[in-house]
Amino acid sequence: MSFAREGLVFIAIAALIAAGTYALALNRRSWPLWLLAFLLTIIALWVAYFFRDPERTGERGDQVVIAPADGKVVLIEDVDEPAFMGGRAHRVSIFMNVFNVHVNRYPVSGVVRFVKYNPGKFLNAAAEKSSTENEQMSVGIETARGRVLTRQIAGLIARRIITYSKVGEAVNQGDRMGLIRFGSRVDVFLPMDAVIKVKIGDLPVAGTTVIAELAKR
Repeated sequence: MSFAREGLVFIAIAALIAAGTYALALNRRSWPLWLLAFLLTIIALWVAYFFRDPERTGERGDQVVIAPADGKVVLIEDVDEPAFMGGRAHRVSIFMNVFNVHVNRYPVSGVVRFVKYNPGKFLNAAAEKSSTENEQMSVGIETARGRVLTRQIAGLIARRIITYSKVGEAVNQGDRMGLIRFGSRVDVFLPMDAVIKVKIGDLPVAGTTVIAELAKR
């Protein structure tokens, strides 16, 4: 099992705290300390589980859009997105809980033309208004079949959005795009002639599940 590099320090700290508590419990022969050490071990294992970074494979190609995040599809609707899409767009929203893999992946191949950070609130990421009011990072990609925008949105306990994208760089579908720590949401904005392949309630897998097909240009 591999882990996201951003999580290694958290994994190490959690493991050291648990190990130190075991040593203290052994030294003092204290059952309450043994119980605390056990609980801290569970927490350390969860931290490692949260930052897991499995390899992903699946269908690839200019015509398909793959899920940028693990989680649950909570919204599918048409919205105005003037910043990069230039008007109306389909929006597919994927909510990640604290048990999902939180490494995000590029849904399409192309050239990054737009990167914008917006500070904001930390509302429940599953709520519709979090797309406009929460802290977020938007990455727009120019593809052979039009523009696609991916937006990482912070949630109630997410306090750190990490994005690797830089304007002008070529990116490949399925490659790692970034990470959001501890519960969040990712929105994908698609051209109006794209065909959505998922429905509300579906559980897509980042880098694997096809969420839409793009029309030819």
